[in-house]
Amino acid sequence: MKIIESWQEVQALSLKWKKEGLKVAFVPTMGALHEGHLTLLREGKRLGDKLILSIYVNPKQFGPNEDLSKYPRTKEADFKLAEDCNVDVIFYPSDKAIYPDGYQTNIEVTETTKGLCGEKRPGHFRGVTTVVLKLFNIVQPDVAIFGEKDFQQLVVIKTMVRDLNLPIKIVGLPTVRGPDGLAMSSRNRYLSKDERQAALSISKSLQVAKEMVKSGEADFAKIIAAVTKTINSTNLLKIDYIKICDPETLVELTKIKPSARILIAAFAGKTRLIDNYEL
Repeated sequence: MKIIESWQEVQALSLKWKKEGLKVAFVPTMGALHEGHLTLLREGKRLGDKLILSIYVNPKQFGPNEDLSKYPRTKEADFKLAEDCNVDVIFYPSDKAIYPDGYQTNIEVTETTKGLCGEKRPGHFRGVTTVVLKLFNIVQPDVAIFGEKDFQQLVVIKTMVRDLNLPIKIVGLPTVRGPDGLAMSSRNRYLSKDERQAALSISKSLQVAKEMVKSGEADFAKIIAAVTKTINSTNLLKIDYIKICDPETLVELTKIKPSARILIAAFAGKTRLIDNYEL
């Protein structure tokens, strides 16, 4: 496994592989790797002849009052996990490699970023799409793998790839959960024991919604009321939003349609958690 900080070196190596007829798979991350990331890496190894992992905590997707300085950085542990997954290259750039002096270009997807986390975190997705497009240009992947836990991010990136005619296949994999049902997230390590226990009501509430739909309930107000009640059964969580949306446009729905998604964001203390289910 190679660890490369130079974007020019990563790009040259990827282009060399592609010239040799090899398929390049790519998993972009901000590090603090967990089983969810490892699932993406294993799928990348299956889909490509060569696998590149990027680890970069992107400052442009954090707001002024968010957790950039506290975001977990576990470099050595990440490298070991990547090696165990047979990653060929870790791209580990500096801020200056990604945003050189005088940097002034941003990429923005305008519509699928309007609600949900886009509404609650202004500028967040502009930072995401900017860095992901830069990483795509550097890595030159044939396929890139993302998790469905950040469902809006997945939809936004698919939209960007479609709109900009990028020759990259975007693959989304189902959310990986712990044995207790909590969606795996790098931010889970912020949670106290009590907060983690309380956070389980998020995945429980999604299961409630799914069972209601399965039983024939079509009244969204009743579904959201039941989800709200489940989350509010603990006083350690504060709901940020609960929405049922079209899975491709993220427009809020008023009636059930195939593959409709319920998406939730809630705070456990100062930690913002997100989760979603297909109904």
